[in-house]
Amino acid sequence: MPHTSANGADETVAVVVVSYNSSKLLPDLIKSLPAGLGDLKWHLTIVDNNSSDNSVAQARDLAPHAIIVETGRNAGYAAGINAGVAAAPQHSCILVLNPDVRLLPGCVPTLITALRKPGTGLAVPHLVDGDGIRIDTQRREPSIIRTLADAFLGARRAGRIPGLGEVVTNESYYRREALVDWAEGSTLLISRACWDVCGPWDESFFLYSEETDFALRSRDAGFATRYTPIARAIHLEGDSGQSPSLFALLSMNRVRLYRRRHGFLLSCFYWSALVLREGSRAVLGREISRAAVRALTNPKKMRAIPGPELVKTLS
Repeated sequence: MPHTSANGADETVAVVVVSYNSSKLLPDLIKSLPAGLGDLKWHLTIVDNNSSDNSVAQARDLAPHAIIVETGRNAGYAAGINAGVAAAPQHSCILVLNPDVRLLPGCVPTLITALRKPGTGLAVPHLVDGDGIRIDTQRREPSIIRTLADAFLGARRAGRIPGLGEVVTNESYYRREALVDWAEGSTLLISRACWDVCGPWDESFFLYSEETDFALRSRDAGFATRYTPIARAIHLEGDSGQSPSLFALLSMNRVRLYRRRHGFLLSCFYWSALVLREGSRAVLGREISRAAVRALTNPKKMRAIPGPELVKTLS
């Protein structure tokens, strides 16, 4: 680190990883970086959000040339990314990675090619889980109609209908390169031009919706998000699908994001649609949906600032 490239000499990738109690995940991520970045020039910055395990010591041992930033608090994903970009040496693009990502060989050079296509500000790969099963990463902008479609048809069925579901689930859409409204934020390559215009990420979300906000603001500024199927990575995925408190925060931040973009009146309709969607799933016994409904219908919690203290109260 850095690595010299024969075919990408003008590119330097700032790899930014945000860790929080990630000691079990960092070794395999760091091990995957050389093959995933190929012959590109790159440097690694690891931002630690006050881990209580040995994440920092492990990062220093596994990546002695990396820049290690210790925030001293659980500052959230967006704050970690911003701190990492601010601390990184000179770069032409930024690769944002979750600790539970493993890059497959040649992933980032392929993303670089996609990123340099006109109008592109973000490039995202094809992701699979630890069992090799495709993760539905393509997203459409959140809307009232899409939330209602998810409620009445189910997210997977709605996602197979062009333009309807928020999560794109149609397999054919993952076979070809495509421009998407946004994509899940575990593995994102961002051009320096896009960052300079649209950055930094909004730290007020703490966790969830920050990547949605950044991608939609980037699109508003003329920078598209490009899904690139031949770039590949593994994402072991986080806890939002299992943790009631984290799923509740995710649901609350969806409303916050929608209100910022559409105003109070429309956000009331969006909130109602989201409560209906999660309420219908709660009736079927889904515990994380019950937690979401409790949070969404609690005015005090909806007004609270997202952060670790709020997460403790959501369950």
